[in-house]
Amino acid sequence: MVRAARWRASGHFFLLLGAAAALAVLVWLSWPQNNRPALSGRVTLATGVAAGVYAKYDGLLREELKNSYPGLDVRLVPSQGSVDNLRQVAEGRADFAIAAADAAAEYRSAGGNGSRLRACARLYDDFLHLVVAHDSPVRSVRDLRGARVGVGGVESGVQLVARRVLRAVGLDPDRDIKPVLAGIDRMPDQLRVGQIDAFFWSGGLPTPAVQRLARTFPIRLIPLGDLVGALHRLSGASVPLYRAALLPSDLYPETGSREAISTIAIPNLLTTADYVTTDLAQAVTGTLINNRESIGRQMHAAQSVDLRTAIFTDPLPLHEGARLWYRRVKP
Repeated sequence: MVRAARWRASGHFFLLLGAAAALAVLVWLSWPQNNRPALSGRVTLATGVAAGVYAKYDGLLREELKNSYPGLDVRLVPSQGSVDNLRQVAEGRADFAIAAADAAAEYRSAGGNGSRLRACARLYDDFLHLVVAHDSPVRSVRDLRGARVGVGGVESGVQLVARRVLRAVGLDPDRDIKPVLAGIDRMPDQLRVGQIDAFFWSGGLPTPAVQRLARTFPIRLIPLGDLVGALHRLSGASVPLYRAALLPSDLYPETGSREAISTIAIPNLLTTADYVTTDLAQAVTGTLINNRESIGRQMHAAQSVDLRTAIFTDPLPLHEGARLWYRRVKP
């Protein structure tokens, strides 16, 4: 009788042990792959100018990657902006970078190594700014004729869209204005001290450098929204890369604007290349999407990252690793 009881107790024990083991396997299989700290090696993110949104976003993504994958050595490298970012990724000098969709379309259509570019996610929209001093006579883009205009860095997405905006109103960006090649790290101070008359900037909202300028120097924002159709025609892209948008009246409250300013929005993509492994692309995509709320608490632009729209990365095809991640988490 005692032996039978012991056998039954042992049987129950092994049944429980087997159930526990099966549960452990199920938990492991269902655990999000991007949270398994199994990857190692160096990963490089190309950022942008120090005062821009790209640099801040990449810094926050770097911290989340380090938390999720302690074996990864995640490094940030500066750049001039979207075009430089795309070049670094396509040439294998960086593994991931944020870039504007219009710059990606331009770079890819040029051929060469642009065919290697892929995307992991659609992120947030950049909003085009044309900033002038509050007492400036400039009221529209056409009024920039003869002016000294900051148009972004040498390989920035800002310069690409600024030149298109100027051409859209019939101005030659090389002859009809005096272009000043500078990034958002320099243009606000140049406007403040009178070295330039206006500057273009394309970035997430709000842009800290513009915020700081508005607090210490009276500025105005010039409406741009009526140029969307012309910009799309100039881009030659098969899909719309620009849309009309509004800068809220309280975005930069120091300007005293009581009305929203019409402008142009441009999607940003997290870009990579076909040489990046499937596992790494899955891990970075998952880390980005799963931590969008924590990143968004520190950077307002990241709050608009949405799992439902992240997969729409035109004009770049999805990296296969990103595709697998979206497929796995699809409801």
